[in-house]
Amino acid sequence: MFKKFTNGCVRVVNRWLPDPFLFAIILTIVVFVASMIGTQQGPIQLVQAWGQDSGFWGLLAFSMQMALVLVLGSAMASARICKKFLGTIASAAHDKKSAVLIVTFVSTICCWLNWGFGLIAGALLAKEVARRVRDLDYPLLIASAYSGFVIWHAGLSGSIPLQLASTTTILDIEYNAATTETIFHPMNLIMCGLILITMPLINYAMHPSKEQTILVDPAILQEDAEKEYKIDTPAEKIEHSKILWAITLVLGFVYIVYYFINNGFTLGLNIVNMIFLFLGILLHGDLRRYVDAIGEAAAGAAGILLQFPFYAGIMGLMVAQNGDGVSLAGIIADFFVRISNDVTFPVLTFLSAGIINFFVPSGGGQWAVQAPIVMPAATEMGIEYGRAAMAIAWGDQWTNMIQPFWALPALGIAGLSARNVMGYLVVILLYTGIIACLGFLAWGLFF
Repeated sequence: MFKKFTNGCVRVVNRWLPDPFLFAIILTIVVFVASMIGTQQGPIQLVQAWGQDSGFWGLLAFSMQMALVLVLGSAMASARICKKFLGTIASAAHDKKSAVLIVTFVSTICCWLNWGFGLIAGALLAKEVARRVRDLDYPLLIASAYSGFVIWHAGLSGSIPLQLASTTTILDIEYNAATTETIFHPMNLIMCGLILITMPLINYAMHPSKEQTILVDPAILQEDAEKEYKIDTPAEKIEHSKILWAITLVLGFVYIVYYFINNGFTLGLNIVNMIFLFLGILLHGDLRRYVDAIGEAAAGAAGILLQFPFYAGIMGLMVAQNGDGVSLAGIIADFFVRISNDVTFPVLTFLSAGIINFFVPSGGGQWAVQAPIVMPAATEMGIEYGRAAMAIAWGDQWTNMIQPFWALPALGIAGLSARNVMGYLVVILLYTGIIACLGFLAWGLFF
């Protein structure tokens, strides 16, 4: 029965899910019409909200960060020593079951530690495992690697709990919750632990029959022979200079050490990318070799560069306010708050956050939209700030499973399209949604 349901999800997604870029276009049209109806704004106002700098171009810095996550992570992984390390972990996978279990477990832990690192590490490990276990379903393996992303916002790099830990001001009111009330709250850890333990088994249970298994295309795993370099001319000697290589490494790693001394173990995207960059230079052992590795990895970032501006435009439409300060995102969040009570409030906040995240796939954007509605309501109902904030955080991460926005870096590394993996991720969405709903009910009743 379970495999029939999974196979049905895969068939529906393969048949109906368009290319992620066309999916973004369709979402844009849907949100544009819904904003006109919900907020009574005219088309010119909404076109302006969509195309202005804070709309269509509002994610330029983030787009560059995400492109670098993919390119720098891939370039680092192409170093000989990094391939050996990934190969050592992948060597523990001897059959289909161990392959899926290992990839899911490792990627989930990595995403909980840091979402940017986990997103890339899971995809790279999955690709390495696919080299060793050739009879498994490759789309399922990549879906398993991405499924770990479903708990990122409940982990150490979660932007909402970290922002709340340092006190945040919303509508002139200060809100604060220590990480013991959010990330390290017993109920949050229980939900994360339950997903960590059971999701690998769910993923393996979805593995299709031998007749329906899609094997990895050998071309995806094919690697070019290691490039040989001539070092004859003065220019070539400079390009391969160990002195310049060493000076570059000293500059980079001195700053990285300085950063951690001053900021503790706080991993933002910029420092993660800097670590990827200088580890890549170190592991390649040569500046010219690293430049070529970056060139080869850059092609995978095409989807990010094309699609992220359109998602930024969708966010602009979602938060565009009419003369009364009403936005489409605000209407959705406010509706769920109005039908809540002190027990159901976190669950309904989680569900509303999941809906809004589908159109505003950014933790910071999600908080900006929902916090002004959810946090004052939590105060009125006597609900702890940590529980209310984590309901938003869990909703934000939950629907990432069926939102191609975040999957693009992993798909770029894997050489697949969104429709190849989304059928399996629908099942993960439903499963983790049940855990989150029951978890937030238990959080209110027993803690």
